[in-house]
Amino acid sequence: MYGMRAQDHAPATHFRSDRMCRVNGELYFSTRENTLEGPFDNPEVAAREIEAYIERMQLQSKNR
Repeated sequence: MYGMRAQDHAPATHFRSDRMCRVNGELYFSTRENTLEGPFDNPEVAAREIEAYIERMQLQSKNR
């Protein structure tokens, strides 16, 4: 994917990866901030929480 994120100064290539993983059988997702969020009961709940996390981060960056 080629484009700019809000914090980028110039366009660059960014690669998406699967952010969901299992640790000791429990489901988590990783963030750009290098945190591991979870555990979650199933992939659907994790996907909803990923969306909620993104919304919180976007709101937080707007309030700075």
